[in-house]
This record gives sequence, structure tokens and C-alpha cells, in this order.
Amino acid sequence: SISALVAGWGFPLSFLLFDSLIDAESFSFCCFILMTTYTGFFHCGQNDFILPGGPLYVKGGASIVSAVQKAVAFARSKGAMVVWVVREHHASGRDAELFRQHLYEKGETGPTVKGTNGAALVDGLKPQDGDYIIVKYRFSAFFGTNTHLLLQRASITNIVVVGVQTPNCIRQTVFDAVAHDYPSVVVISDATAAANPEVHSANLSDMRNVGIATPTLMDWMIE
Repeated sequence: SISALVAGWGFPLSFLLFDSLIDAESFSFCCFILMTTYTGFFHCGQNDFILPGGPLYVKGGASIVSAVQKAVAFARSKGAMVVWVVREHHASGRDAELFRQHLYEKGETGPTVKGTNGAALVDGLKPQDGDYIIVKYRFSAFFGTNTHLLLQRASITNIVVVGVQTPNCIRQTVFDAVAHDYPSVVVISDATAAANPEVHSANLSDMRNVGIATPTLMDWMIE
């Protein structure tokens, strides 16, 4: 399960999603890409983020699903370890951020509640046997999770991130990866998205300023 992502990168690859590690057969929510020495994250490809009308709808999310599918397929073709990182909250919202508590009040079904359609992965994204799944409760894949431990055990030193949305989950995850001293952190620019292109572009610029690479999917695949 550990192999080079592409010859140019020369690193093993695996895919990731967010918070507590559970069996792939019992979980079907958000996708992240990780690779062993090369690891990739796909943030929040769940219905509540991607589909119009969802409580956390990200306008640019649907447009990158195809790119995420291609990134996952490419990683799999290189024998990558795949880890899915997702949000999955209690119906009461007691494990969600304080500023989102109102979304779970008055009997309403809040965002990404465990077992609901909103928490399910959008059509086209599906874990496979042998994948790992991590559940997160905050923006970063590293906050309050065993992500760092999992990556250390797999000897991962390089991280690739895709998904939504750029100023929140993507940004906090990659900045935490930099803080953990991962030697290489990559955000695939056209396989990540925000509510609008200006926000997306501004955050990618901030990332480049701290040494995070932001190639397109095609450039990443041919490096």
C-alpha cells in the first residue's frame, strides 16, 4: 500500500479524510487523499457542503468533484494508501463549533449529522475496501484527531490536499501540516474550491507564502 505517487515526486502516496479512525465498510462520507510519504486530503465532499441548499453549501464545490475523482483514481493507480477525512456530528450539535450551535437548535437537523444524507459523500466519491476513515469535528484534519499519529506510523512526510473549502478546512489543515514540519505540503489548486474564485485565489497566495505548493491537477500528475 506504500508506493511512489509519480516518478517525478518519488514519494509513496495515500488518501485521507477526517477525525476518528473507523472501518471503511461502516462509513461513507467525506474524502481526503493521502499518500505514504505522499499523502493527500480531500476535504468535505459531503452533500451538506456540495449540493445546493445544503446548510454549509460551498458554491464552488460541485465544480471540483470530477477533479477530485481523477486525483483519487490517480493515487489508487500508484498503489496509494487512501484515508477519508469527514465531519460527522451528534444530532444535538454538542460536538460542533460554538458559532454553529444555532444550526442544531429547535429540532432542526444540523449539518453533517451522523447517519443523515447530508453527512454522506456526494455521488461519485466512495471509499473502497482497505481505505481508512478519519472523522473530524473542527476545520483542521489534525485538530483533536489521530491524523498525525496515523501519518507518522505510515512514514508519511509529504501531504497533498484537495476538497472544500479553501479558507476553512483546507487552509487550517495545511497550515497545521506546516506547523508539524511535514517537508512537503501541496494543495491542488483546481481540485479545491471556495465560495468564490477571489477567496480561493487569496488563500492559495497565503499558502504559497509559507512554502505550500499549489499546482494544478495536471501539473501534479505529470511532475
